[in-house]
Amino acid sequence: MTTQTIDIAEVQINFHKLLQQVIKGDHIILSKNKTPIAQMVPISERVAGLHVGEISTSDDFDEALPNEFWTGER
Repeated sequence: MTTQTIDIAEVQINFHKLLQQVIKGDHIILSKNKTPIAQMVPISERVAGLHVGEISTSDDFDEALPNEFWTGER
């Protein structure tokens, strides 16, 4: 696996080639004016359950919202 940084102008020209590199396991960091803005990585590197417990939902998340929410009145 290699990691390389590519300017978005080059990405638009060489997308298919870069995608083939990602499929083989490489990481591509997309940059704009030398500032990293995104990353292309193989989906297979996502790890299910990596952040268990990091996201929670309140017990009342599916209850109706009060009318004030819809009307903007207080």
